[in-house]
Amino acid sequence: MSTFRSDLSHTEFPISERISARTIRGSVLELIKKDHPDFDDNHYLSINELNDYREKYLSNMMQDQLGELSDLDKTVLESLNEKKLISDQLEDKAEKDTYGQRIADKVATFGGSWTFIISFMTFLLMWIAFNAFILLNKGFDPYPFILLNLILSCLAALQAPVIMMSQNRQEEKDRERAKKDYMINLKSEVEIRLLHDKIDHLIIHQQQELLEMQKIQLDTMKDLLQKHTKGEKE
Repeated sequence: MSTFRSDLSHTEFPISERISARTIRGSVLELIKKDHPDFDDNHYLSINELNDYREKYLSNMMQDQLGELSDLDKTVLESLNEKKLISDQLEDKAEKDTYGQRIADKVATFGGSWTFIISFMTFLLMWIAFNAFILLNKGFDPYPFILLNLILSCLAALQAPVIMMSQNRQEEKDRERAKKDYMINLKSEVEIRLLHDKIDHLIIHQQQELLEMQKIQLDTMKDLLQKHTKGEKE
C-alpha cells in the first residue's frame, strides 16, 4: 500500500488520507501555520490531522464568542474530540437518587392524587361518624374533634416540606434537562459546521481532480491530433 509522509508530524499515512494544503479553508490553515510556520501550499497532511485542527479552530471560535468556556462547553468539546455521543457522557455523570429523595417523590406524587383526596375524605368521615354518632360524643375524640385537628395539623406540617423537597428536585431536574438540551444543540451546531467544512473540502478536492483529468484528456487529444496530422502529411 502506497503511503506519504505528513509535513506536520513527519509520520507515514496511507496515500488515500493525503490532504493538500491548497484545499484547506483559510482560517484553519492560519491556525496550522501558527504551530508550523513553514507549512505552505505545497505541503501535505493527513485527514486526521486536519480534523484535529478543525476541532481546535472550533474550540477557539467558541471561546471567542462565549468568552471563558463553561463546564458544559468543555463537555461538548470532549465528546467531539473523543468521537463519543453526548448522551453517553451525560449518562456517566448522572447522579442516582438517594433513598430520601425517592421517598419525597413518592409522597408528593401520592399527596397530589385523587387517590389521596378520596381516601383521606373517607377517613375524615369515618372518624367524625364514629365519634359523633356511634360513641355519641363520649369517645376518645368528642366534638369539636380536637385530636383530629391535631392529626391534621401534624400531617400538614410534615407533608408541606416533603412536597417542597420534591418540587425543588423537580426544578433541579428541569435545570439539568435544560443543560442537556443546550449541550446537545451546541454539539449539533458544531458538528454541522464541521460537516460543511468537510463538504467544502470534498468539493474543492473533487474539482481539482476533475481539472487534472481534463488536462490529461486535453493532452491525450493533442497527442492524437498531432499523430493524425503527421499521418496525413505522410
